[in-house]
Amino acid sequence: MADKTAQTIYIEAEPSAVMDVIADIASYPDWVKEYKETEVLQVDEAGNPKTARLVLDAAVLKDTMVLAYEWPADRASVRWSLVSSSLLKALDGAYKLAPKGSGTEVTYELSVDLMIPMIGLLKRKAERRLTDTALKDLKKRAEG
Repeated sequence: MADKTAQTIYIEAEPSAVMDVIADIASYPDWVKEYKETEVLQVDEAGNPKTARLVLDAAVLKDTMVLAYEWPADRASVRWSLVSSSLLKALDGAYKLAPKGSGTEVTYELSVDLMIPMIGLLKRKAERRLTDTALKDLKKRAEG
């Protein structure tokens, strides 16, 4: 993911519990205010989402996207990329989990490319806002 935004947060929960929250895409509308609707379209052999449709309604972006997910066997990370969207040319993201003390350090990486031109500074600001909000929502859900 070239030219990406990355942020890290500490969550007081085991990595497997954090990854379970991340993998439960169907419940995103319950705890991520920007997702109005989600639907897992395909699952892989291990039962993890392989493709999903997400309806995003954020201040900076409103779109329906289909994303493809890659889940390594160790479940220490997950990557996703854009399959289809009406506003995005590309969207690549990843969560990377690392045990730390009694909890987990979670790094969220995001790279977004819009179909409409946007000044780089504004694009980075929007990516930072999205990653910051996603990590805070994840922390609240995993620790709750």
